[in-house]
Amino acid sequence: MYFATYLKEGKERLGVLYDEGSKIIDVASILGEDFSVSMLDFIENCDEVMLEKINGYLQENKDAEGMEKIGDVKLCAPIPQPRRSVICLGLNYKDHVEELKASMGDQAQTPKAPVYFGKMATDIIGPMDEINSHPNATSEIDYEVELAIIIGKTGMNIPIEEAENYIFGYTILNDLSARDLQKKHAQWIKGKSLDTFTAMGPYIIHKSTLPLPLNLKIACKVNDEIRQNSNTSNLIFNIPYIISDLSKGMTLKAGDIIATGTPGGVGMGFNPPKYLKTGDVITCTIEKIGELVNKLK
Repeated sequence: MYFATYLKEGKERLGVLYDEGSKIIDVASILGEDFSVSMLDFIENCDEVMLEKINGYLQENKDAEGMEKIGDVKLCAPIPQPRRSVICLGLNYKDHVEELKASMGDQAQTPKAPVYFGKMATDIIGPMDEINSHPNATSEIDYEVELAIIIGKTGMNIPIEEAENYIFGYTILNDLSARDLQKKHAQWIKGKSLDTFTAMGPYIIHKSTLPLPLNLKIACKVNDEIRQNSNTSNLIFNIPYIISDLSKGMTLKAGDIIATGTPGGVGMGFNPPKYLKTGDVITCTIEKIGELVNKLK
């Protein structure tokens, strides 16, 4: 199942995709109008009974009232306003580590433990939304396609073998970065957290549709040029390890977003660097999840 946040009559709705992704229907039409909730509320309260009811409805109602063509609605980020900062991993693909050695020197080494950092993202942009170039703040904007894990239930000290039980699903995240600010401040939070520098979508695919282990093509192109092209199987630290390691002594909460790192091919890794320019269209793709397209304003 694929879940989305979309606008209808100016109001955010929680939808589920139907007919191979060509249509969408408000989840409240299935579970009852009293269940008109946000994606975060749904993730926090979702159980097997709800999922079975939604799936059964989609199987039995081929032309249900209230279904709309996906092209007729405005898709938002699946979680437009997360309750906590996005949790990110750096240096989690070997080819990305290698490409950064020229610019980062000894700091670009294959990590022995995950490199975590936070990305402040109180307002996440969605598909086809514009990225603010912030010309007064940065001149070195970079793209990073990433697989994002959406946590499904709260937990701490989660064993590796139980990690999948704490996942709701997965989506695509573009971890946009101001490289000059990263270098200037010698840490990442400022350069990662400018307004509109987190793009996510188009959907969250439920884990039941995409069981572990994941082996998905992941790619990013700028305009017509493919820049990143890898597979999620190349993660240095895999998904169960990340969830278990993060949760040691630290509570993960339902709705938390974990960006698992980006593969090689970022603009900073080219010689000379290929940073984004006004008007560039960035297309992030992950197999079986979809395509996230944004334009630099």
